[in-house]
Amino acid sequence: LEVLLVLAVWFWPDFEQNLDALRGVAPLQMLKDLVDRIGDEGVVAYVNAQHFFKGCNALGSVAAVLLAMGAVAGEAQRGTLEIWLARPISRRRLLAERFAAGALAVVVPVFVTTATLPWLLEHVNEELEMGPMFLCATHQALFLLDAYAAVFLCSCLSSSPLRIAFGFLVLAIFEFSIYMVESATHWSVFRWSDVEVYQRIYSKGALDPLRASVLAALAVALFVASQRAFARRVP
Repeated sequence: LEVLLVLAVWFWPDFEQNLDALRGVAPLQMLKDLVDRIGDEGVVAYVNAQHFFKGCNALGSVAAVLLAMGAVAGEAQRGTLEIWLARPISRRRLLAERFAAGALAVVVPVFVTTATLPWLLEHVNEELEMGPMFLCATHQALFLLDAYAAVFLCSCLSSSPLRIAFGFLVLAIFEFSIYMVESATHWSVFRWSDVEVYQRIYSKGALDPLRASVLAALAVALFVASQRAFARRVP
């Protein structure tokens, strides 16, 4: 994620100088609109597009699936679930610890890489307000936490990590595909984590209370569902 951010910032001066040419070769109207937004709003929109919408959404979603799909299903597939459950710790604590470890591995890199923006932007003579950027990172973390929690729930219900991974891969491709179609874009989950959302957070200097509340509540609901599913599970 940091490598992608470094490359994106390094490419910013060339991108800024060739906005008209890039807009001309953009194959979809949505991409043309994104280039126009970056032209109007500058490096803030560019960073939000490259770091959050592209980098964190793509790599974060992959990390969420990889870390969550085998949390329980992997133990069942390897035949070690019974040994895991035999530990002198409650099921609730076992699952909570595993959930927390994976969740931290998904969301912490979002904040760590965001914190490097001032140093990176100095090299291209740009700067951003970091308070709003960390709010954007918080929203991104909530979005990825929902993806992680959804896969985690499936892992508590299944014994096949590969089926879970394939199912979420197909779903992610479908959701991104409809996001790029102007008539269907509002049905895509990626509308909750696109450039427009992050630009609004940055400009207002505050999280969208409704969106943040919904994302947080969904993560909690998915975790509770995982606990209930795991409580009834047998090796």
